Amino acid sequence: MSGPFSYFEGDDDAKARGLFQLIREDGTPVDDAAIAGLDRDLARRLFEGMVRIRVTDARMMALQRQGRIGFYGEAVGQEAAIVGSAAVTRPEDWIVPALREAGVGLYRGLTLDSYIAQIFGNAGDPTKGRQMPCHPCDREHHYVVMSSCVSTQIPHAVGIAMAMQIKGDPGVCFGYMGDGGTSEGDFHVALNFAGVRKAPCVLICQNNQWAISTPGTVQTAAPTIALKGIGYGVEALRVDGNDVLAVYHAVTYAADKARRRGGPTFLELLTYRVSAHSSSDDPSRYRDEGVTEVWKGQRDPIRRFEALLLARGFIAPGEREALAQQIEIEVREAIARQEQVGAPALETLIDDVFEEPTWLLREQLAAIADLPRAKNPHHHG
Repeated sequence: MSGPFSYFEGDDDAKARGLFQLIREDGTPVDDAAIAGLDRDLARRLFEGMVRIRVTDARMMALQRQGRIGFYGEAVGQEAAIVGSAAVTRPEDWIVPALREAGVGLYRGLTLDSYIAQIFGNAGDPTKGRQMPCHPCDREHHYVVMSSCVSTQIPHAVGIAMAMQIKGDPGVCFGYMGDGGTSEGDFHVALNFAGVRKAPCVLICQNNQWAISTPGTVQTAAPTIALKGIGYGVEALRVDGNDVLAVYHAVTYAADKARRRGGPTFLELLTYRVSAHSSSDDPSRYRDEGVTEVWKGQRDPIRRFEALLLARGFIAPGEREALAQQIEIEVREAIARQEQVGAPALETLIDDVFEEPTWLLREQLAAIADLPRAKNPHHHG
């Protein structure tokens, strides 16, 4: 194997310290031969998926600023890591996300209406208004609801993979985390189980270099996040997370290994959180936004991939803008529909606790039903 793909044949330390890349920041290929067989349809799906996240996130943040939703955490600048990994998944696989992977759910079939219903917490929300915004789930497409408790989802991802292994199911579990999550105890427990049991999982760290206001240099003494996998006997890869093709190929390598039951892989996708941690955060108070501008501009993953696709004739000039406008219309229409949906029925408060609600729950529900109800803040009819 030659060219950039020889990275996968390196020793464990070289892979965990290196950086697999196929597209330079200016959109030119690192090695023409490495992308000579790039499938046009796949390339366009990856591009559309990234633009969809960018447009949807911008609209959701606008809703939060207008007071129409309570909270949002966007993934601006991290779209390549999200879509590049999502494109590798199959219907039989399971997804255990962290905060910024809603785009994985959307790529796999989570509808905009369901996603926005869950952000509003209305009657169309499958979780009946019980979750915070940015905690969507989609049972049909094996997309598990994320947890606000950092890293608690990583043992769940490994456990799901172990269950699939025991049952003989063909799928793989993809578990996501941020760089801050690798400093939590749950991460180490999960990696240990994954390594010992050779669980069919792909564990993906989006290293956006900030754990809210804590930079990576303060959070860990490890030279790279990827190196943390080696001690647990888990193959570790380090990838340019703003290069959607590099992410796609590295995650494909890991997923293929897991599908043939060759063990788990831990990937560090190096990216940058160009936006705030959430709609409640002001990053200018704790970091140099001049650095942010570099990542937001010359290192932008969508701009990088767009330059490559334009050069290859896979998209036309102006196509990104037209695509963004179409997605904007779709998002606005879904918002309009979901804002007309009422709040979850009061009776759903006691659903899903016991198979049959107890007399005590029924008594409490009756007492609540007698209280005055506030007007649904999302209903504009």
